[in-house]
Amino acid sequence: MLEGLEAAAARILSRHVEAAEPWQPQDLVPWDEGRNFQFLGGQDWTPDQSTLGELGTLALTVGVLISDNVPSYHRELAKLIRSGPLWTWINRWTAEEARHAIVLRNYLMVTRAVDPVELERLRMEHMTAGVRRPELSIPEIFTQCAFESTSAMIRHRNTALLVENDEVAAICDRLAEDGESHRAVWGEYVSAALDVSPDRTVRAISARVADYTEPSIMLRGTDSRVSLAAAGIYDPLDEVEQVFTPLLNKWEIFTRTDFGPAGELARDELADFIKS
Repeated sequence: MLEGLEAAAARILSRHVEAAEPWQPQDLVPWDEGRNFQFLGGQDWTPDQSTLGELGTLALTVGVLISDNVPSYHRELAKLIRSGPLWTWINRWTAEEARHAIVLRNYLMVTRAVDPVELERLRMEHMTAGVRRPELSIPEIFTQCAFESTSAMIRHRNTALLVENDEVAAICDRLAEDGESHRAVWGEYVSAALDVSPDRTVRAISARVADYTEPSIMLRGTDSRVSLAAAGIYDPLDEVEQVFTPLLNKWEIFTRTDFGPAGELARDELADFIKS
């Protein structure tokens, strides 16, 4: 399949690079609010220094830790893809996602929004645990990444709407734009895979929909998905409507006429899952 996708992958990557809007993480951080910690003669963090609020603290903590763990996702992708325009895209995507961790951590540290020692402890735990996926096919990888980019876009967009902080809203709006562009690229790769191997790809989409869970972390013994849902930032109950359906429509899953018997069966199973 990789050989059959190479020409399309090059075009998709080229469009993304040409359309990407450059942005700099340092531009979104209020550096004049920063000061030294005790190690350099200043003052260490205390809870009263944080003015962000519970919703913003939750959203940015989850966001920075998920972005920190991008090397694990990169490693999983590299198990199957190590050359050509797809490999170039994976490297570029990793760099763009790492930029999210940079701006979020800089903001959190400069504004003293969270306990830096606790955040570093969580980072070490989360990255040490890493991400280990089951063995996925190429179209499953594309589909999973398209869904995860959509989830991130929704999470950041809702944070921007709900948080009562203009600086945080601006950061999250920027990250949501990146999530939207990443969803577009991964989604186009799925479209290309459907053209190359319709039955195999619709089977992959059906499998990923049935098994999808948004990336998460544990915070004080609670799964972040529970906390995000309670805060109105991201609810797994809305995934069919907000994550799956827009992409399934883009891929014309329920109107395509090029599926064989195996593909038709996979589409029927997908339809049943969506309706349930």
